[in-house]
Amino acid sequence: MFDLIDDWGPEKVVCVSDRKTGMRGVLVIDNSARGMGKGGTRMSPTLTVREVARLARTMTWKWAAVDLFHGGAKAGILGDPGAPDKEAVLRAFARALANEVPREYVFGLDMGLSEKDAAVFVDELGDRGAAVGLPRALGGLPYDELGVTGYGVAEAADAAARAIDLPIVGARVAIQGFGAVGQAAAERLVELGAVITAVSTANGAVVDRGGLDVARLVALRAEHGDRCVHAYGSPVDADQALMTDAQILVPAAREDMIDKDLAKTTSAVLVVEGANLPTTPAARAILHERGVVVVPDFIANAGGTIAAAHSMDARYSPFPVVPDAVFAMISAKMRENAETVVRESRRLGLATHLAARAIAEDRVRRAMRLRGQVSAVG
Repeated sequence: MFDLIDDWGPEKVVCVSDRKTGMRGVLVIDNSARGMGKGGTRMSPTLTVREVARLARTMTWKWAAVDLFHGGAKAGILGDPGAPDKEAVLRAFARALANEVPREYVFGLDMGLSEKDAAVFVDELGDRGAAVGLPRALGGLPYDELGVTGYGVAEAADAAARAIDLPIVGARVAIQGFGAVGQAAAERLVELGAVITAVSTANGAVVDRGGLDVARLVALRAEHGDRCVHAYGSPVDADQALMTDAQILVPAAREDMIDKDLAKTTSAVLVVEGANLPTTPAARAILHERGVVVVPDFIANAGGTIAAAHSMDARYSPFPVVPDAVFAMISAKMRENAETVVRESRRLGLATHLAARAIAEDRVRRAMRLRGQVSAVG
């Protein structure tokens, strides 16, 4: 774990376990200079401490990039989110982190968890402020149901496309991942006039250069889940989605899905990172050399972060969060940030990730200096 530590963090890594349920999990609080740690909680059978630490660092930059006052953090549980004993594992995880939650960290939603799971965390700790992303019936803002992250991805895509003089109307878009983020992004992009030419899930992909029927895919996903691509017809291998002929790529699945080989061959002129860390560093360098603009993950998928900020503020309030206000802020923040990053990238001659990181790092560094955590001249 010492290898994870650098000048930014992490400040705390808490590994927990429970003999009775077999639960194993981790909380990483990366940097709290701008506020208490906040980030989603994921559950995966392949989870690692390093993975959670990488995601916590991404949250540090994400909060700073949208200029909202929380710090980077992330939590994860090693396990199958479809297992019959999931609730028992979640309750054990919550109990094990009772010293940190909700004073230093608040549970959120990430891969493998749902609004119902957030309710379990709240119930186990007997504290309404222990989690965000609660069901509407408990006064929460259901992120996945509303599609806030995917909506923000689409808004960022539109703004970035405008910045590089690519008309969004008629633009061909390929989306990898058709979960809550990918689906909402597809629906909003269609509203904006784009043509969705490829969609993939863990079970395969569907490709149509003339445009997919997104409304039909959404209906099929509600019925069949990831097998919606088979129900749609003519499925191909999942990796074909990112390899298809498209002007805009939206990786909205897992980490490191765009590698250097794909970066060398893609026809896309714009990549909008809907997932966290979907593009390898080597691939980012190649895309920059080729003139392909990348909207970084901590810029592109910050819609959920903005929604989380509203939810954090309202955790103990009797008044529910008004979705219209959330969507309005997401649209304004995402568009402004995407345009700023593309502009600064060109002005400085830097890859977009480096330009965006420079903005976020400056904000975090200033907070660390004001707190006396680093030298005033460092």
